[in-house]
Amino acid sequence: MRIRNDIPAHILPIIVFAQFAGTSLWFTGNAIAGDLQQALNLPEGSVANITSAVQLGFIGGTLVFAILSIADRFSPSKTFLFSSLAGAFFNLCVYWYADGQTSLMAFRFLTGFFLAGIYPVGMKISADWYDKGLGKALGYLVGALVLGTAFPHLLKATSSGPPMEQFAHGHLCACSFGWHATLFHRRRWAIQAGCSKI
Repeated sequence: MRIRNDIPAHILPIIVFAQFAGTSLWFTGNAIAGDLQQALNLPEGSVANITSAVQLGFIGGTLVFAILSIADRFSPSKTFLFSSLAGAFFNLCVYWYADGQTSLMAFRFLTGFFLAGIYPVGMKISADWYDKGLGKALGYLVGALVLGTAFPHLLKATSSGPPMEQFAHGHLCACSFGWHATLFHRRRWAIQAGCSKI
């Protein structure tokens, strides 16, 4: 672990914001479950299936990331960035390509799979930066997780247009900010911290 005493003040807010944007993928399906059920003629109880698909994907992704030591073999920042892009892509596939329960469950499973490269890897990035005050940093990240998972419901409540369309576009904007934050963090990490593994 890299031990530093001169951590730039902007590092933690950037990590927290990127975590917030990335974890907002978690309950997107739940926020528009009613619209999905109507648009795709889903059976009753489909909300539980949507939730379970994401959770199973996250469990599977966590196992794969752990067994293959992805965050140790590759740059954590690049892993976070790739996972955010992949998760957002499969999340948008629900809007673009889902035509029934099977395809919807598959896309939500894949979204959950790549969430394993966002939440746990975000924790690793924080641990790499903060040898002292790690508990405080992780507390902020857990808060970002809670706010991120609640964000889709806020977005749905404040959307004025067609629910699924407004939701998809608004959520893409939020994730884009997270990607840019990760890129900015990675560049500043390399410049200011002189880290050999970015």
